Amino acid sequence: MHNYSKIVSILLDALPYIKIFRGSKIVIKYGGAAQINPELKEQFAMDIVLLYMLGIKPIIVHGGGKRINELLGALNIESEFVNGVRVTSADALKVVEMVLSGEINKEITAFLNHHGVSALGMSGKDASLFLAKPKENGKYGYTGEIIATKGEVIDNLLAQNLIPVIAPIAYGEESGHPGFNINADSAASAIAIATKAKKAIFLTDTQGVLDANKNIIESLNLQETKQLINEGVISGGMIPKVEACLECITNGVEKAHIIDGRIPHSLLLELFTSAGIGSEFVR
Repeated sequence: MHNYSKIVSILLDALPYIKIFRGSKIVIKYGGAAQINPELKEQFAMDIVLLYMLGIKPIIVHGGGKRINELLGALNIESEFVNGVRVTSADALKVVEMVLSGEINKEITAFLNHHGVSALGMSGKDASLFLAKPKENGKYGYTGEIIATKGEVIDNLLAQNLIPVIAPIAYGEESGHPGFNINADSAASAIAIATKAKKAIFLTDTQGVLDANKNIIESLNLQETKQLINEGVISGGMIPKVEACLECITNGVEKAHIIDGRIPHSLLLELFTSAGIGSEFVR
């Protein structure tokens, strides 16, 4: 009887959140261990199926940095990071697009379809979803900065009960331009803003944002976050993720979250429990 009561308690705890999020768009940046570990991949797929069945509209934006690094290394193509952002050469861009659009995107799409939802894979070049320009005047090569996002493209897919799975590649303004590699966190932020999503959730390989003593910070606002960046507490690869969260909450998204994708069913824990996990960013 005790176990039954516990199960009922968990369901009742989730009920208010199901009511709040039903019919809402939630952008999920999918990457890190959750995208690589077979068991976590399976759990992620089941989480997305559950969200879909509950009437929530998930939108998935994925990365693929580890696989890109592997292939670049195998092909002896150099690639470096500056402040957590990849410097993308013309040769590297071909590999980036091949991995993101041709390999990982289709793998995720097929995996979700197999588990009972209708997912459709695309890149930011498709339907002119992402228009970009060189980031910081070309400092990062063919790594771009999104300047326009067609949110209506995603809304049309959602209206057909499809789950969009988006690879972060953008097209350039000039005819015949090879395109741009886009940081997946920035792409997720752009999609969340353009579609007026209720939440943006970033799956990572860390607990969330940590303070100077390595303790997790559960909630942050704009001023607190900027102070931590200035003090160097937030640094390296965490900076693009945090900046993406700030971009969300300053442009209409209610909340943004950085959560630990290594925790089984982390999405459900963040969305449907009172305690939640990770760090949330609020206006």
